[in-house]
Parts: sequence; structure tokens; C-alpha cells
Amino acid sequence: MKPRIAVWKFSSCDGCQLSLLDCEDELLALGNAVEIAYFLEATSRVEDGPYDVSIVEGSITTAHDEERIQEVRENSGVVVAIGACATAGGIQALKNFADVEEYKRIVYAHPEYVDTLATSTPIGEHIKVDVELRGCPIDRGQLLAAISALVLGHAPRTKTSPVCLDCKQNGITCVLVSKGRPCLGPITQTGCGALCPSIGRGCFGCFGPADTANVDALTAQLRQLGMTDVGIDEMMNTYATTQFRKLVADQAGTGRGGSDDSGEQV
Repeated sequence: MKPRIAVWKFSSCDGCQLSLLDCEDELLALGNAVEIAYFLEATSRVEDGPYDVSIVEGSITTAHDEERIQEVRENSGVVVAIGACATAGGIQALKNFADVEEYKRIVYAHPEYVDTLATSTPIGEHIKVDVELRGCPIDRGQLLAAISALVLGHAPRTKTSPVCLDCKQNGITCVLVSKGRPCLGPITQTGCGALCPSIGRGCFGCFGPADTANVDALTAQLRQLGMTDVGIDEMMNTYATTQFRKLVADQAGTGRGGSDDSGEQV
């Protein structure tokens, strides 16, 4: 019997699901090895659980999301969270540090119809997640490798080294050193193949912090380039806001500062 796979969408832009669809030939081969029981982005076919593997995109942003993710967990053998939204809250997690009601008044003509939680949180804060694949969007090769490993009964492996290692291995000139362009590569987990540096742009931190991230060292370098602390914070507060803020807070006291006891940024 083929393993049954379900793909779920929560609060997100669908970019990670589209990355899966973009696999094309590989996806056809995968279809021969598994049964895609639920994937509304690709087919109207809906099969009830349980599912061997559930792939989840998006953050938990509404009360309905909170209820649905519990149902997904109950009906799934393995849960794989994919993308920055599912693993770090995504760009929508910026609202965690702002006045949501004010934003609703500014953006929507009828804010009374908007039903949202005060925060946008990753899947792992609500249920047990077995595998996390970062990125905005995810790397399709990494996703295919993870699915293949799970189908074969193995634990997927993901790299946790910084983007800088990819630059070195691929012969990409460091944009931070050689061009003086702000880059989060030294503290960002690899996974994209150093896509932005390969075209002369600094890393935006889509994959969140690397295991060996040193915020103090990078901050000092960025300051030498003329960046202010506000500008540095803005660089980190995009795709993986919650993860980078936690990293800064954990390394507070080693030179840069992070959160004080009240939870406010300092």
C-alpha cells in the first residue's frame, strides 16, 4: 500500500506549495510512489485521513487555524512544516510586535469583518512537528529529498551551516567584504544555494538563523558599513522575525543587546 500524503495550507502566500508543484517531472515520479490524498492547490480530490505524512504550509493566525492544526496532527503520522511561515511565523509575524487593531483600521475598509489572533505563530508552537524545512519559499530539492527519505522510512537531513559556506563552495565572491553590501549570510542557515549572493545581492535571511550564528560579529561589520541599529533590526525582522529576535535576545550581553526583562527591544 502506498504511503498517503496530505498538503495543508494555513496563513501564507502559497509559495511553498507552488514550489512543490514546480517540481513537475519529479512530482510525477513521486506520484507513482505515494498516494496524494489531499492537496487542494493541485487537485479537488479529497480523501479522509489518517495520512502517513502531512506537509503543512503557513502560520497559525486565526482561531480556525488553531482548531485545524490540531486535527491535522491527530490524523497524521508525520508532520512536516515547510517555509518561513510554518517554521517562524513568516512576514505576518511582524504583527506580534505591533498594534493589530491599529493595522486593521488602517488597511481594511471594514475591520470589523477581520477575525484574527493577536499573534502569528509557527506550527511548532501548537503541535509536535517532526520535520522543519525553512525558506521563503522552500528549496524544492530539499523538499523532495525529505519526502523521499520519509517514504523510505529514513529521517530527513537538512544542512544547518551558514549561507557563507555555500558561497565558498560555489566560488561566489563575498558581497559583504568585496562590495560592502549588507548581507545576513554569516548568520543565516543555508538551503537556497546562496541564491542572492550569486547575483551580487546580500542575503535576506529567508531560512532563519544558522546554528553557529554570531550576531555580534555581523552587527559590528554592518555598523562599519554605516548601518544604524534600526537598519540592522529591520534587516532581521522580515521572513524569520521570531527566530532572529530570539537569537538576538539569547546573545544579549555579548555586545549587541536584545530584550530586557519586560520583553521590549533595547
